[in-house]
Amino acid sequence: MAAPVRVRRLTDQEGQRLQRIVRRGTTSTVRYRRAMMLLASAGGNSVPVIARLVAADEDTVRDVIHRFNETGLACLDPRWAGGRPRLLRPDDEDFVVATATARPARLGLPFTHWSLRKLVAYLRRAPGRVIRIGRETLRALLARRGVSVQRTKTWKESPDPAREVKLDRIERVCAQTPDRVFAFDEFGPLGIRPTGGVCWAERGRPQRVAASYHRTQGVTYFHGCYSVGEDRLWGVNRRRKGTGNTLAALRSIRAARPDGAPICIVLDNLSAHTGTRIRSWARRNRAELCFTPTYASWANPIEAHFGALRQFTIANSEHPNHTVQTRALHDYLAWRNAHARHPDVLAAQRRERARIRSERHIRWGGRPLPTAA
Repeated sequence: MAAPVRVRRLTDQEGQRLQRIVRRGTTSTVRYRRAMMLLASAGGNSVPVIARLVAADEDTVRDVIHRFNETGLACLDPRWAGGRPRLLRPDDEDFVVATATARPARLGLPFTHWSLRKLVAYLRRAPGRVIRIGRETLRALLARRGVSVQRTKTWKESPDPAREVKLDRIERVCAQTPDRVFAFDEFGPLGIRPTGGVCWAERGRPQRVAASYHRTQGVTYFHGCYSVGEDRLWGVNRRRKGTGNTLAALRSIRAARPDGAPICIVLDNLSAHTGTRIRSWARRNRAELCFTPTYASWANPIEAHFGALRQFTIANSEHPNHTVQTRALHDYLAWRNAHARHPDVLAAQRRERARIRSERHIRWGGRPLPTAA
């Protein structure tokens, strides 16, 4: 029997970037849906589950996974257009990219970053190699090679010494006993303010929401629970995170398996998840807590499903208060769980969304292939 299609294991940077795209959304529908598929695969979701999550064909999901395993995050931006043959040789392009990504100070220049004008001028008099290129051609070349102006950011690797062990454990239980695996995490903060989104409208006449920045009603956090085996999502909104609210959510997970069979709960390392009360409850109720590695919450299977929750309940909304917002969220959860396994409904949604969006996706997760001895 062939092994299930799955993305290779993510690095911390890949996981954090995909999680950021799914949680915050993006101006590119292609990037958003591909990131959601990759994040779902990294969390242990199977191809059929991911296809239902993004309303895509299973073969499309598999193609996206294979592309990620071959090219990495570059698959988030597929190249579908052609053009005239390039005039620069591949080694010239490599030199341009290497120069653009190098700090000018290291090349003996008195500034901290490049502008297109400065970079063009330097390339025309670079030591040992002269490259004549216009600003627009240079911009297009850098964009094609995945280089753009980016804000400088901090970075962090997972310092968890048990990172590989924890990821192995999550992957193993999701693959071998999915009917006994549950995931828990908080989604938020959810404020009361108009939020932009997308919807059908006449060209040039989009629907509008008020530009209000007043947040006088505080925030809530959705405490979400997800059954990996049943593909069912449920939860409740709370005013704050805390051990008591976490314990209530874990009790609802335990109630989902009333037969008393041992279960496994995947959750991150938030202090409200790791306290003595939580661990004592888990021992008494035959619940194994599988913690994701530090700074690797993307490995939680529930993370990908928060993307759809944000898209269909928060985006393009103007809820007047938390009561209405919570009701809308729970109505969506009821609809989602009722229609999660209806192929005819999903096929109709897939056809319509394929016409609306550029139907391209990519997935992520998995482990690298073993090298030959």
